[in-house]
Amino acid sequence: MTQPMSQRIQSLTGLLGPVFQFFTNSTFARHGSDPGAFNFALGNPHEMPPAAFAESLRRWAPPQHKDWYAYVGSTPTARAAVVQALQARRGVTYDPHDIHLTNGAFAGLAVALTTFVDPGDEVIFISPPWFFYEAMIAGAGATPVRVRVRPADFDLDLAAIAAAITPRTRVILVNSPNNPTGKIYPPATLAGLGQLLTEASARHGRTIYLISDEAYSRILFDGTDFPSPTAYYPASIMLYTYGKTLLTPGQRVGYLALRPEFPGREALRGAIFGAQLLTGYAFPNALMQHALPDLENVTIDLDHLQHKRDRMVSELRRMGYELHAPEGTFYLLPRSPLADDWAFTELLAEYNIFVLPGAVVEMPGYFRISLTANDAMIEGSLPGFAAALERARQPAA
Repeated sequence: MTQPMSQRIQSLTGLLGPVFQFFTNSTFARHGSDPGAFNFALGNPHEMPPAAFAESLRRWAPPQHKDWYAYVGSTPTARAAVVQALQARRGVTYDPHDIHLTNGAFAGLAVALTTFVDPGDEVIFISPPWFFYEAMIAGAGATPVRVRVRPADFDLDLAAIAAAITPRTRVILVNSPNNPTGKIYPPATLAGLGQLLTEASARHGRTIYLISDEAYSRILFDGTDFPSPTAYYPASIMLYTYGKTLLTPGQRVGYLALRPEFPGREALRGAIFGAQLLTGYAFPNALMQHALPDLENVTIDLDHLQHKRDRMVSELRRMGYELHAPEGTFYLLPRSPLADDWAFTELLAEYNIFVLPGAVVEMPGYFRISLTANDAMIEGSLPGFAAALERARQPAA
């Protein structure tokens, strides 16, 4: 009998083994959505979205002309809103035609990879990664090449990146602030990366493109500045989504932005449009684009998010957990008191606490906590975190 799926998709989904295991065959899969569960596993909202978000959708929902809900590409008003925001926040003036609206970062990454890579090309990605990078690179027909960060400080390992570059390297994919570590790569590191990529491109006779995943670039703590990797290398494309800033991940809207100095960017505009068509019409729906000028100015309460970060970091450290305070994103990454982070995740589940095993994001020996939990969840979970740590420290019988 024929198998019900293609060998290609079977191979690609095989790269997601730990992800599938957690979401389909774990205590979280069975009970993570139960009433009263302390669900810290994913970056889903556990509080109401900003009121201004719903108000904007209501404002723009009534049709203003017959084509209000027709097919749209990247609309001029949405592009203009992005250009204005980037000028105000980054001090960089983008050409509106280099702003390509997408239905979220997921689709934006697929479009960028489809635009830049051919079968046989290599794409370097930084580990620990967002857990879909490897499969998406392979799905675009390229070979994923994993490079670990420096374990001491989670910064980019420039020597390891340089060693990973070959004549087949076409793209490097960098995520800052990084999910799951919360690390913001500093200017000195990014300048070194830009020089490294410039020299390698010249040496191999073809440009290595930088895709900069900046989904969390506005989720920053302690007044930290965000240096964009795109500022240090001309052949850069920025990937952004509003799903984090608004904490509305089910309403998909984001964009790709070609750096103004990007070589040959005029020729790429049509290629990106074609890639958006070929990846399933990867444009945001019309309503989200109409509302975008309003949504650019809306965010979740970042002071409250930092309060939750500070509360959890302080309490977990007091209990005896080892963890750093992230510079950005809405995740904590404590070290597991058990070498087997899956086992400790299951131990926490006995206290109705659900977290993401570090192995799912290529950080075995750690676990990830999402700060999108509400205050009541955080306070209610603390006794369980303490009890699980105490049990983990007990000698094996």
